[in-house]
Amino acid sequence: MLLINAGAVDADGGADGCDVGDWMAYDKQVREAGILVSGESLADLVTATTVRVAPDGRRTVTDGPFAETREILGGFYVIDVPDLDVALDWAARCPGARGGGSVVVRPVAEFAG
Repeated sequence: MLLINAGAVDADGGADGCDVGDWMAYDKQVREAGILVSGESLADLVTATTVRVAPDGRRTVTDGPFAETREILGGFYVIDVPDLDVALDWAARCPGARGGGSVVVRPVAEFAG
């Protein structure tokens, strides 16, 4: 999974350092390579709601993610590639890795059923 974190957001709420055309081109490359399993862009950060449950079961709901980071999770791609090196190559091509952003590469956990 490629988790896309924007390092900064421009005035229109997009990731700094890339535009819609960059994303469309990358999306097309991933699809044409036949490695796309799924992927989504997340809605604007102001639509986020955070839920926390205390040890006593009490639920607290707050607006926003209120993360202790300046990076904002903007979306993800789940890709099917043979190894980490190939995944890292695709992560480096991702527009979200530009402009102070980052792409975190993590395997999807598989559980025996």
